[in-house]
Amino acid sequence: MLKKQRYDAFIKHFSENMPVAETELHYENPFQLLVAVVLSAQCTDKRINIVTPPLFRDFPTPEHFAASHFDELFPYIKSVSYPSNKTKHLLGLGKMLVEDFGGEIPETVAELTKLPGVGRKTANVITSVVWNQPNMAVDTHVFRVSRRLGLVPLTAKTPLEVEKQLVKNIPRQYIHVAHHWLILHGRYTCLARKPKCEECAITHFCKFFEKNKGKADREDAEV
Repeated sequence: MLKKQRYDAFIKHFSENMPVAETELHYENPFQLLVAVVLSAQCTDKRINIVTPPLFRDFPTPEHFAASHFDELFPYIKSVSYPSNKTKHLLGLGKMLVEDFGGEIPETVAELTKLPGVGRKTANVITSVVWNQPNMAVDTHVFRVSRRLGLVPLTAKTPLEVEKQLVKNIPRQYIHVAHHWLILHGRYTCLARKPKCEECAITHFCKFFEKNKGKADREDAEV
């Protein structure tokens, strides 16, 4: 199967079977999403959704973070991964948003990545989810699934290389939602250690399945 055919099959399947795909983080505005995504680094969305309701209740704006201090904020997020660093990030993030951006969330990747705790992946999430910009955030799920499906070559060994391949080949209007297609497929079907190929509806264009099915067929023939 040619690469274009693989991308066409990917778009066709998910646009028909998962036309609406969204982040599983709970939020009500861009600021809350930004905080949730910063907290979610190397942590589950389920844990973040437990932590954020009281956090958002007591710290509803960037100004609240800017006026806070470590000992006040830390108890709210102590159960997430790397809570000390993330507490510092949120305090710095709130201060910079107030001082440099008038309390508003920047709308570009370049500006967002100036904020403490905000890397390219987080900035891509915010711009694609909030403003539907054609940016592709590459987390572990996107990285794994896109390579297994054959959407990107195995020689793409960094998130940025994978991002560039996906943005180049996915039609612009689908990029922001394709991010969620890849994440959700990786989270619930194409698992890292034991992918559920027997339950998967897209094995017909999956390079990983083709390779492993061929290996299984050869082993069966040798019995």
